[in-house]
Amino acid sequence: MASTADDVDGSRPGRQRRGSTAGTEASAAEGPGSAEPTGPVAGTRWLNGDERAAWLANSAIMISLPAALDARMQREAGLTFFEYMVLSVLSEQPARTLQMSTLAARTAASLSRLSHVVGRLEKRALITRTRIPGPGRRTNATLTEAGYEVVVAAAPGHVAAVREYLIDGLDPQELATLRRIGAAVDTAVKREQADAGSAPPPPPKAAGTHDTHGRTAD
Repeated sequence: MASTADDVDGSRPGRQRRGSTAGTEASAAEGPGSAEPTGPVAGTRWLNGDERAAWLANSAIMISLPAALDARMQREAGLTFFEYMVLSVLSEQPARTLQMSTLAARTAASLSRLSHVVGRLEKRALITRTRIPGPGRRTNATLTEAGYEVVVAAAPGHVAAVREYLIDGLDPQELATLRRIGAAVDTAVKREQADAGSAPPPPPKAAGTHDTHGRTAD
């Protein structure tokens, strides 16, 4: 049986041999001597060496970076990274209010996860929830003044962490490449979300305004 890591990172799984290790199998699966797979995996476009290396390097951004930001945010501001993102998104909206379903889309969270986190923030008086009149079970989330003060106080530390872990280690050309990569991935994800009926992307910010991610809209 191929190792779990091989399946996840996209390497073609090899046939298990007596006395071999998972690492040996992974190497053999990439080499010319391994048997071609049959059955449902036969048409899989397995990653080649360069593609696999790029994917594993990018995994550090997806896994290690959020974990580091979360640990630092909890240590410095008493918030999880996701709690900070919820407060931050609300802080940038008119009247600091969004419908819960829209807020879930903006933070890439399920509505159930968001409801749990908002409930926790509500107990800390950082957010309030109000029922929207009319049919259906629609609810608005509103950032309180105390919540706004918390997110504004946490923003400098968040920006410093983003600079330390990512931005300041890249030159302008690398930043431009990273931006193109992020835009391409975002387009692919939003295309799938649109097909599934997810919420549309947020409207552009007004010119000259600042947000709690450290940017100035232009």
